[in-house]
Amino acid sequence: MSKAKRRVVIVGGGFGGLEAAKALASADVDILLVDRVNYHLFQPLLYQVAMAGLAPSEIASPIRGILAEQKNLRVVLGEVTGVDLAAKRIHITDPGTHGDLVEDYDWLVLAVGARNGYFGHDQWEPYAPGLKTVEDALEIRRRVLVAFERAEKIDDARERKKLLTFVVIGGGPTGVEMSGAVAELARYVLAQDFRSADPRETKVVLIEAGPRILPSFPEDLAASAVEQLAELGVEVMTQSRVVSIDGDGVVLEGEGADDVPGLGSGSGRDRIHAATVLWGAGVRASALTECLDVPRDRQGRVIVGPDCALPDHPDVFAIGDMARFEEKGQVLPGVSPVAMQQGRYVARIIRWEAESDGRPPRSPFSYFDKGSMATIGRSRAIAWARGIKMTGFIAWLAWLFIHIFYLIGFKNRLVVLFNWFWSYLSYKRGARLITSTGWEPTAAKSLACAVPALPPKTEGRTVPGAERAPESARAGGGAPISHPRP
Repeated sequence: MSKAKRRVVIVGGGFGGLEAAKALASADVDILLVDRVNYHLFQPLLYQVAMAGLAPSEIASPIRGILAEQKNLRVVLGEVTGVDLAAKRIHITDPGTHGDLVEDYDWLVLAVGARNGYFGHDQWEPYAPGLKTVEDALEIRRRVLVAFERAEKIDDARERKKLLTFVVIGGGPTGVEMSGAVAELARYVLAQDFRSADPRETKVVLIEAGPRILPSFPEDLAASAVEQLAELGVEVMTQSRVVSIDGDGVVLEGEGADDVPGLGSGSGRDRIHAATVLWGAGVRASALTECLDVPRDRQGRVIVGPDCALPDHPDVFAIGDMARFEEKGQVLPGVSPVAMQQGRYVARIIRWEAESDGRPPRSPFSYFDKGSMATIGRSRAIAWARGIKMTGFIAWLAWLFIHIFYLIGFKNRLVVLFNWFWSYLSYKRGARLITSTGWEPTAAKSLACAVPALPPKTEGRTVPGAERAPESARAGGGAPISHPRP
């Protein structure tokens, strides 16, 4: 990489960051891409890993392999723990403690995504893991499979019922997909695998605080989703707010709490006894946003302008789930098409400015909504694209082929397509492994925001072994450091 060229630093190798990097392949700039992991994760299929349908390697690809032929790009494994907006430098902490880095930039693209959000109740996370990372998916898979294994050994009917009760919180696409997948796993895949416990007795409850599930979809499609979930045996509870989660299950408050048989006495606050609770109700921006001294919304998202840039910092862009972008009075959703389109848009701006003298006027970003879809189970899905509505098998086929198309890597596409085809014919899933996951709650992974105590700029632009600023010099509070979904 040339030392004379202007530099673009991209933080995050997700949908937005990867699209920005690829769109700058022929630009006259040097690119540095930084990520905490060495792979790009196709998050829309992460729930399939959680439900033992796919292995992590089938939905993840090494970032270096994806961008191997891009000569103007260098990849660094590390976590950005500080950004000096005035000096235009970032602080990177090496996960292997082999020396920290300080890198300067001419343009900075922040695309670090989001994490699980519990609306101020972080103490719920150990009992109800969300689904944002590979570790999350493997932990959910472990908990689900262990519940069936324990039920096989239990003679007490009440305890077995608890073990075979699964609660999914959140009626968005993630919650709908997870609840349908759990029911399908129990009803079809595991039905013949146990002798004492009967997986067909599994009870799956999907809880939504609002008046209906899938509020971003047309009402008739959401109603169709409820019907398709019911065919799998999933009970949908709406207008039911979770007020507590612990090792014994969840406590609910609201109109729907009295509608589930056997829960309570009609007090409006009842408990569902469940050994496994899964979270799909909310997200918040990555902890790196708390290290930036810029305006943020209640979810921690950075508020950006019409050009996706930070206020007063036109050379710093925030895209994807970590950014709050308003278009025509509406906040764009945290889905992968938004991040991808913003990544390509920001790359065009950088290219124009790199090839121009001064800063040409920027046209505002405009999002092209290609539609939404959610899968519910085998041959069950809903889809909505620019006025066209699909349900059932046709929607499921559309969902399948669109996800195969966007999955990175020819080998991954073949493997996933073969696995789905085999599962469709045989109801078998080959990733039913109970393994140690190394998972820990997000709240346990606090990010120590560091403002680099920077020496003068060097020709190499990298200063190994830079020390972190003391606690008193942080730009923001420390906090824990997750689908996008098409």
